[in-house]
Amino acid sequence: MGNFLSIISNSPLFKGLPKNQVEKIEKIAVKKEFKKGELIFSENDEGNGFYIIAQGKVKIYKVSLEGKEQILHIFDQGEPFGEVPVFSGGVFPANAYALEKCSLIFFPRDAFIQFISKNIPIVLSMLSVLSIRLRQFTVQVENLSLKEVPGRLAGYLLLLTEEQQSEDSIKLNISKGQLASLLGTIPETLSRIFFKMNNSGLIEVKGKLIKILDTDRLKDLAVYGKI
Repeated sequence: MGNFLSIISNSPLFKGLPKNQVEKIEKIAVKKEFKKGELIFSENDEGNGFYIIAQGKVKIYKVSLEGKEQILHIFDQGEPFGEVPVFSGGVFPANAYALEKCSLIFFPRDAFIQFISKNIPIVLSMLSVLSIRLRQFTVQVENLSLKEVPGRLAGYLLLLTEEQQSEDSIKLNISKGQLASLLGTIPETLSRIFFKMNNSGLIEVKGKLIKILDTDRLKDLAVYGKI
């Protein structure tokens, strides 16, 4: 599978495992390719396995009864998704869509469950990742229900500084339209808030590159929601 072994070993689910265990995990993996714009799975499909992204970007989203799309996550190379049904034995709780041409590593549920039943350290790694995902989802629900859009955006930018390990400069890895959906707003509103934050000296926006000018005020905005 080429560099798949490296991608698996560096994934949050399997990082730190001995090479011989990673090699065993690779043996049950299946390579899958998806074109840009292709649906990987739909909400309520049987959770027959999970994926790690070898190349490309994947959008996880739900659609309301009114047809409004709400992005839950956007995952990049090396990140796992669809792993919850591996433990629950249920269905996928959301839809997965290829934002780019994707090369994915698929782990069939039955084969993986049989493998991890004999390898407890892997179970502990997966539970750790799932607990982090639950925390992120809880924060997202709180942001969407309790905070105004400026506060949501400020919180997201601060999260990116942590993920990209940079205190003063970050890069958006998704389009502003996708970011608007992720934050539960519309692109026009998001653009106005970016403009206002830029003019207020909080950030400097140059395309997808964002320079953080005042971290303390950005943190206040994330908490109180007022520019």
